[in-house]
Amino acid sequence: MRHLRAAAAITLAVSVVAGVTACGGGTSSDGGSNESPKTLTYWASNQGPSIEADKKILTPELKKFEKETGIKVKLEVVPWADLLNRILAATTSGQGPDVLNIGNTWSASLQSTGALLPWDDENFEAIGGRDRFIDSAVASAGKEGEPPAAVPLYSLSYALYYNKKMFADAGITAPPATWDQLVEDGRKLSKDGKWALGAEGSNLSNNIHQTFVLGQQHGADFFDEQGKADFTSDGAVAAVKQYVDFMAKDRIIAPGNAEYARNQSLTDFAKGRTAMVLWQAAATTFAAQGMKPEDWGVAPVPVPAGAPGAGKQTNSMVAGINMAVFRNTRNIDGAKKFVKFMTSDAEQKILCKTYGSIPPVKAAQSDPAFAAPELKVLRDTLATSAAPLPQVPNESQFETAVGTAVKELFADAAAGSPVTTESVKARLEKAQQTMQS
Repeated sequence: MRHLRAAAAITLAVSVVAGVTACGGGTSSDGGSNESPKTLTYWASNQGPSIEADKKILTPELKKFEKETGIKVKLEVVPWADLLNRILAATTSGQGPDVLNIGNTWSASLQSTGALLPWDDENFEAIGGRDRFIDSAVASAGKEGEPPAAVPLYSLSYALYYNKKMFADAGITAPPATWDQLVEDGRKLSKDGKWALGAEGSNLSNNIHQTFVLGQQHGADFFDEQGKADFTSDGAVAAVKQYVDFMAKDRIIAPGNAEYARNQSLTDFAKGRTAMVLWQAAATTFAAQGMKPEDWGVAPVPVPAGAPGAGKQTNSMVAGINMAVFRNTRNIDGAKKFVKFMTSDAEQKILCKTYGSIPPVKAAQSDPAFAAPELKVLRDTLATSAAPLPQVPNESQFETAVGTAVKELFADAAAGSPVTTESVKARLEKAQQTMQS
């Protein structure tokens, strides 16, 4: 996902207990009933520049579905800042939509509530089969060994965006491929009131995305094989310190970025105040802020050395949006038809082109539009060098706890306080205690 998310650990803990009893029922063996066969409610996530833009994009497609099936879809576009809490409240009350979008990193957490329809082989077959979807996207849809809690809808990964003019003015001829090169280039770029790299230091989710990838490169997963929090390993501490050190030690991120949480780093990039930013599918945002395609370039996120790949060469988390069905829907057949429609080859091409995302449906990726330079980098990263965030029930609490620790460390760096291995470990120990309490 690419927006700020409000992960509520206390609410989730309540929903884990209440969700199983609040949901279920109906007449179908896999959840839900068909008491309202002609209507569906759909909570869409805010993917475009505004809620109104999303309504304008989605309404014609929903009308198309209604014409094909006779099923009317009532659309609500929910801001990212509200979406998780809205979903958690719905799992507790049992009063949710029929179909909804979820951030793929929430899949295992929401799966543990029992509120979502499991996508077993039979349900996948109803939408054309599991093998239509790329493996990395399905891997981010729930706990390994269990039927996924959702179906991939829009796939994303991170890339490094760079300002071509700022690079040329600094005498830099190519984007950095390694972190050492990024820091070296960054010191050349950080001058005259301009900075090398943008960050969202108060955006808990973005903090997790960046430190998780660095953790992979340092051989750390943040959870052990039993799913228990392991935030203070040498690799985890090194990953968090490396990220915060871009501000604290290397001084290539502006101190003010410690307070950023709502895509201000993209605005700085578009206005020529920052030369690089790590982001997912940023082209539409840059265009909306006046940048021309020739003003910026895109490259894979750096790795310690060599080229991106699996394991310690991982350079992105598997980002994206999944589509889920509430288990107690009153239109189970219609909900499955709607998921099938939204993940059809034709709709995937339309929607993913519009939103600048990568289709998780293999056949749709053959469209020439997804071979454009930006999307090719994102697509190749997703296929070869991206890893899903930990698929554990308390993943959203992980984002809150460790994301907050990183936020506090950025605040220390912005205030000029030293960020040491010991101070990083202390913050992560506190985060781990929060998870275990």
